[in-house]
Amino acid sequence: MNTKETKLQAFGRLLDIMDELRVKCPWDRKQTNESLRTNTIEETYELCEAIIKNEIPEIKKELGDVLLHVIFYAKIAEDKQQFDIADVCNALCDKLIFRHPHVFGTEEADTAGQVMQNWEQLKLKEKGGNKTVLEGVPASLPSVAKAHRIQDKARNAGFDWNQKEDVWEKVQEEFLELKAEIASLDKDQMENEFGDLFFSLINAARLYKINPDNALERTNQKFIYRFNYMEQKAKEQGKSLKDMTLEEMEALWQEAKTVK
Repeated sequence: MNTKETKLQAFGRLLDIMDELRVKCPWDRKQTNESLRTNTIEETYELCEAIIKNEIPEIKKELGDVLLHVIFYAKIAEDKQQFDIADVCNALCDKLIFRHPHVFGTEEADTAGQVMQNWEQLKLKEKGGNKTVLEGVPASLPSVAKAHRIQDKARNAGFDWNQKEDVWEKVQEEFLELKAEIASLDKDQMENEFGDLFFSLINAARLYKINPDNALERTNQKFIYRFNYMEQKAKEQGKSLKDMTLEEMEALWQEAKTVK
């Protein structure tokens, strides 16, 4: 692994390269916060995909792409005399020190749970920080991640089940309410109850320390593999999936499950 000095040299090299690109490259010179935003989202998702697949070389590559965007936004702000990367780093350092009084101060926190509870309370006390417990949940988060984050923050405020096993009664309650609305064919209420059921299942995942987004993505990838397997096997038989019966497709699906 690299020494601290080597790491600082690498970071300085990156800053020098960005400075030069911003002056000499027509594309880099014209970029704005708005033009980079969608690319930033894409790069973040690519990093997440590499993490889910645990592809270490890809994680390193995608971390570099995300870091490039952090440096880029800071450089754009520097060009406008707003702030620079040093301001970003120092603000982050100050926040980390403030939110870790058990490390840099006199507070005590012996478990990760205590740290998280203290973290949320400290965010409420910060100058310019959150005014309410749930204010820090980004409105633009995907729904599954947002539900998980909402529940996490509520837990850190003390609003949670006494026993994690109790959540299954809530899941069953929401499932029965959904079935009742499906029977009534009320589309609006069906959607409402589906949301409640999803929310309760995400809550169960949180309580059992399962990341629901990761779990769903693993199922997505599993389905993609098995469906592609069916499609390929059908082609080998000179057929398309549309030409096959459900029984034939089910046989291929079961075969795919034995492979992966």
